[in-house]
Amino acid sequence: MSAPIVSVRAPATSANLGAGFDALGMALSLYNIFNVREILPEGVFTCDVIGEGARELGKLENIRENMVVESYLRACEEWGVRPAGFALECHNVIPLCRGLGSSSSAVVAGVLLADTLTGAKKKESELLRVMTSIEGHPDNVAPCFLGGMTVSCWDGQDLRYVKLPPLPEDMHVVAAVPDVQVRTHDARKALPKEVPFGDAVFNLGRAALLCAAWATGRWEHLSWGMADRLHQPYRSRLFPGGEIIMDRVRDIPGCLGVAISGSGPTVVALVRGGSGSRAFLNVAETMCRTFSEHGVASQFFVLLGTARGARAVGPGPVMGLV
Repeated sequence: MSAPIVSVRAPATSANLGAGFDALGMALSLYNIFNVREILPEGVFTCDVIGEGARELGKLENIRENMVVESYLRACEEWGVRPAGFALECHNVIPLCRGLGSSSSAVVAGVLLADTLTGAKKKESELLRVMTSIEGHPDNVAPCFLGGMTVSCWDGQDLRYVKLPPLPEDMHVVAAVPDVQVRTHDARKALPKEVPFGDAVFNLGRAALLCAAWATGRWEHLSWGMADRLHQPYRSRLFPGGEIIMDRVRDIPGCLGVAISGSGPTVVALVRGGSGSRAFLNVAETMCRTFSEHGVASQFFVLLGTARGARAVGPGPVMGLV
């Protein structure tokens, strides 16, 4: 098969990290790949989905409801450029509706395809602004695009973001993914409209501590920084085992912090250990055993927590579009 015209490789993410609701997120080394195989007339799109979500996404009656296509068209409209059609091929590895940013990878890919195919050549800040306006909040799209661990703040129009230093080489993320889905809409509905003042103060201090500890390498403070009272107590009730799994994991030797990933139900733990260490296996076994005890099958990944962000690779603008 010939090389694609443009290819985007976009990582999974773990957002709402710990106390950083809607503000903190990290890229993980699990990637979806989006290939443009052919340029089609304006307004004409086709899509082949391989891997995760192939059955669900293949049932879309309107191809423009595909998140990659929708984001591509939104970006083109935002920048006032002509949106050529294309034949898209999606190789999906990131599980759908599991709190690992599968939709954000599609948003990021769509915007990058718009920038690349039209030759818009927008700056990093503008690309991320459009991605955030489409997604609604930055804690997923920022790490997906930039890679690593990001702190971001969005007021509905303007965005501010900072990328934190990478994790040590011997620290990885263990992600346990149960065979149940939590829709973002349902996860949002589970949250209270108001929270006690004490809980707000608790999260303010923990989020600040998490950022400071990450920035300075004070990894012994991560466990405190990943504690949360704004969303995890409510969302942990949405999936079997959620209310006990973090308590079981956080005290395992080598585990520096544990949290619900995104909206759930995936649970992630930051684990440190040298080559041959059992810390990663102990954490994964505990998480998967907890899901199993509650009648849910699961799988786990040991991933890099400072993975590279999304990039588009291709020949540049397509003739006739600019």
